[in-house]
Amino acid sequence: MNQNLGQIFRSQSQKFGKRLAVEKRMNGVWHGMSWEEYYNQAKQLGLGLYSLGIRKGERVSILSQNRLEWIVADMGILGIGGVTIPIYPTVPAEEVGYINGNSDARVYIAEDKTAVKHGLETLKDCPELKKIVIINTKEVDMSNPMLMSFEDLKILGQKVEAQQPGLFEQLTDAVKPEDLATFVYTSGTTGHPKGAMITHKNVLAVISALDEMHWADENDVAVAFLPLCHVFQRVAGHFFAMRAGIYTHYSEDFNSIVEDIQTKRPTVLLAVPRVCEKVYAKILGQAKQEAPWKQAVFNWAVGIGARYSQLKEQKKVIPPLLQLEYRLAYKMVFQKLRGALGGRVRWMVAAGAPLAREIADFFNAAQVFLIEGYGMTECSAPATLNRLDEYKFGTAGKPLSCNQIKIAADGEILIKGDNVIQGYWKMPEQTKEAFTSDGWLMSGDIGYLDKDGYLLITDRKKDLIITAGGKNIAPQNIENLFKQDPLFEQVVVIGDRRQYLVALFNLNQEESARLAKEANIAFAAPEDLFEMDAFKRIVDSHMDKLNDKLARVETIKYYRIVKNTFSEATGELTPSLKVKRKFVMGKYKDMIDGMYPAGEA
Repeated sequence: MNQNLGQIFRSQSQKFGKRLAVEKRMNGVWHGMSWEEYYNQAKQLGLGLYSLGIRKGERVSILSQNRLEWIVADMGILGIGGVTIPIYPTVPAEEVGYINGNSDARVYIAEDKTAVKHGLETLKDCPELKKIVIINTKEVDMSNPMLMSFEDLKILGQKVEAQQPGLFEQLTDAVKPEDLATFVYTSGTTGHPKGAMITHKNVLAVISALDEMHWADENDVAVAFLPLCHVFQRVAGHFFAMRAGIYTHYSEDFNSIVEDIQTKRPTVLLAVPRVCEKVYAKILGQAKQEAPWKQAVFNWAVGIGARYSQLKEQKKVIPPLLQLEYRLAYKMVFQKLRGALGGRVRWMVAAGAPLAREIADFFNAAQVFLIEGYGMTECSAPATLNRLDEYKFGTAGKPLSCNQIKIAADGEILIKGDNVIQGYWKMPEQTKEAFTSDGWLMSGDIGYLDKDGYLLITDRKKDLIITAGGKNIAPQNIENLFKQDPLFEQVVVIGDRRQYLVALFNLNQEESARLAKEANIAFAAPEDLFEMDAFKRIVDSHMDKLNDKLARVETIKYYRIVKNTFSEATGELTPSLKVKRKFVMGKYKDMIDGMYPAGEA
């Protein structure tokens, strides 16, 4: 019986042998590895680390974009009983030093010269760090004795294997389920990140639960574009794909996703709600540029698709006339979306944040089933998911078999199960604060279970707005409503302890340009529009229509347009494209205060 991730990897490599396991596109060219090659490279890497003195329970960090060397290193580290510490490539040098130092990393695997520079600049914070291993040595001065190439490390491993055949397998078999597999540092909005300690047992609990749901198998193909350093991609993508035997293709970057999907024609996709929202908004924007009769056809098809999707969800009989209308709507509208995703996608995960019903119905009508779910780093990725055969759109699904969910008196979602971490590395106080006295993980999210046991998330506990008039408002509900309009790229609602709500808008430049042309507003570049009164009147009209759908206390009174697009690089977004509300409120404080009377600022 496989009791750790390394043993699963070994058994799958033996089962599939020379069959391709994984590919990665680099500079436009796809590079692949068979299961056998993948295992052998991981073995070499792991034994190379062993020769450097890495022993069971010791930490090795990785700072790299998705690439084959990333997963080779991960499985090599786990195979010798080590602990992998993923670091986001976008974090500054100071945070790299903090994570390497806090985790007591002995070896730091760096992708390129920038990652090496971050490591060398922060050596004073990392007394345990003995070696920096570089994947791409181009433009790196290798004369520093601290540095070693990835290839040279594998050569060291080959020598160990020649001298002690079977050592890697012995080290793998010595790993127990309760042993640590990884620390995943949560990206907090204030203070240092916390290292969530995830064991082999935690990960196995999740991937076993996904296996029970018949999520996917060895006949499936995936295109991966979320970062491996994110717990969702690593557990539900990388580790589950290994367990199920999925053939995975890693996209070159975020800009090549559409092309890579059309080339590799996946059957399953892991995404986050923002990706689905952007696809949906783009399709709506394109439809609005068509001739009036085509827009009418599109709107008719969307209505037919929604009715069809809702009856399917309710497991009701589809009337013959609706079946006929749906077939026509599919050929005229929905088939294009399915084709844009390669034509074979069975399901696409959109987990981590609430998703508008209209979007779920649209994708479902295109025969791309959107799986909504919920989870967090502290429960090793998903805690709830909708099933292919049992689902409710607009909910995060039911608890996985590996955990329980209950709701606290104040509405907070509590989680307990084999997938829940024991705590944060070297942070006993923060660990204690994360759990109830009887051992339930406090998620920090507000929600409820409906009468059928489906979880609905209404907001972040700390993000709830309590107005000066004492009204409790969930900003996410308002933000999600606005983001259904293609004009609004990102929306941040503000109003805690204030008399009324205001918002910061990131506007979609393509949609802004289209609306301006329709209104005969001359402009040189889309961003120039954001200063023009004539264009702001268009934004006002869109906001007024959306405000009409809200209770009076929830309406947005004033707004400001933030010209620069929110991104991970500029700090406003997390790697999973969620807005860092506190960061945004700090960065744009003057802009926000300007929307309130002086006494409230």
